Amino acid sequence: MAMPLDGIRVIDWTIWQQGPVATAMLADLGADVIKIEEREGGDPGRGILRISGVDLSDRPNFYFEANNRNKKSITLDLKQPEAIEIVKGLAAGADVFVQNFRKGVAERLGLGAVALRATNPRLIYASASGYGPEGPESGEPSFDHLGLARSGIMLAAGEPDHPPLAIAGGVADQMGAIMLAYGVLAALLARERTGEGQEVDASHLGSMMMLQGLSVASLLMMGWPIPKQSRSSTGNPLWNHYRCADDRWLALAMLQPDRYWSDFCDAVGRPELVEDERFATLGPRAQNAAACIAILDEVFASKPRDEWLRILREHPGDFIFTVVNSLADLPADPQVQANDYIVDFDHPSHGGVKMLGVPVRLSETPGSIRAPAPEFGQHTEEVLLDLGYDWERISELREKKVI
Repeated sequence: MAMPLDGIRVIDWTIWQQGPVATAMLADLGADVIKIEEREGGDPGRGILRISGVDLSDRPNFYFEANNRNKKSITLDLKQPEAIEIVKGLAAGADVFVQNFRKGVAERLGLGAVALRATNPRLIYASASGYGPEGPESGEPSFDHLGLARSGIMLAAGEPDHPPLAIAGGVADQMGAIMLAYGVLAALLARERTGEGQEVDASHLGSMMMLQGLSVASLLMMGWPIPKQSRSSTGNPLWNHYRCADDRWLALAMLQPDRYWSDFCDAVGRPELVEDERFATLGPRAQNAAACIAILDEVFASKPRDEWLRILREHPGDFIFTVVNSLADLPADPQVQANDYIVDFDHPSHGGVKMLGVPVRLSETPGSIRAPAPEFGQHTEEVLLDLGYDWERISELREKKVI
């Protein structure tokens, strides 16, 4: 089956998460992604779990697998000029070159955008950065935690009185990767129209600001960001989450609460609340939100969540609600299963494993997981042969420890 990026070659000179996830997204859509790794050690993501003390003897390295599926791996000692020539040769025939090293590193090695695009003007040169390509801190290093900190999201999460909160899972790296892949796709489309490549940059800071775009828009146009709300006193009790008797949570999201209030009170067995002047309409209900939420806390704590789900679904009130999942709940979620947001994959070394699926559905040219993350240097010889090197030259490069 055809894929959207069939025939597009991507040279992936990235490490850790932000850059590798962007190129994995392109690979999921069919791009031929060649991952360049340092000859000694490779992408440090290969060893991150061992450093953390995680035993990988009988399981895959989830970090490296998630970030590098569907790619090929070539190992090079970039301190040697022959290795730099190999990268330049790959870039000369590529559509996209992606890197996420500190500003200036690529230029010092002769692998910057100006040098590579002088040979291949159609090349799209994409960089993942911390704080953007311009400004006094454009050359500063950044990791996911700093992306969370600098973007304001640490202070946007949680209750109003909480200190800055970290968010697990490399969210700033992941969002930066998504925006970088978005930029590359836009540049590929522009090249179809103009014939010219260009430079693309996506940063932790800009990407995480986009993630919070509505709150940033409120700040810029109204003078204040959307404020954090305490769960116990949020202005609309029907836009909240409640703990049920089995310690599982249910979320409500009824943005026009007066439309639902009477039916909702009937459904939860508290019809008298409709006549209570404190809660009768939106205004007084917001003014007395803490009292209303306290009542609803007691109501939802009286039954297990599955019972509440049944009650709310069967009532004719057409309520808007869902469960509050933990990450551990996601693999069994029926919507996750029905839409292949998690898929089964036959790993050549570890057998059947589950992996995150492709989140965007294309009806005629869908993306897919076709290969696991590559073994270290697994495709070095294949890539060099494709580049025009013969076996004698490849042997010579191996003896010189270039590859």
